[in-house]
Amino acid sequence: MGKRLRYADLSRAASQCTLFNIRRASRAITQIYDAAFAPLGLKGNQFTLLTAIALMGEPTMTQLGEGLGTDRTTLTRNLAPLQRGGLIRITIGADRRSRIVQVTPQGSDRLAKAYPLWKRAQARVVDALGKSRWKGLLDHLSEVAEIARE
Repeated sequence: MGKRLRYADLSRAASQCTLFNIRRASRAITQIYDAAFAPLGLKGNQFTLLTAIALMGEPTMTQLGEGLGTDRTTLTRNLAPLQRGGLIRITIGADRRSRIVQVTPQGSDRLAKAYPLWKRAQARVVDALGKSRWKGLLDHLSEVAEIARE
């Protein structure tokens, strides 16, 4: 018969689990940014997507997914509300298999309005952590992302 798991073992697994703790922190931070963007009808991940598309110019779906570390299915699902809202346009690429993503003029306007809201949310997080801890957090998160890619 199999060995029973003890409560103490599960408790240790939950409290020390990297996935659990990163996701919990991610949800908390997401709430801060989502609240900041709410007056514009945006979510934090939508601001991130608009920013990435604007910075990349007119990326293909593949380039955008690779740049964000997101699979195509998740990317397509996350882009859909932006496309329905007229903030982005997705067109067929030169080879007909690729899709090009562009920020529309309406999307650029929304991004310009969202930026000051982002600055306030960002300042709230940085001030709460302190610049040194915030910078360390970014460095550690980059290292974690590298570990995951290996």
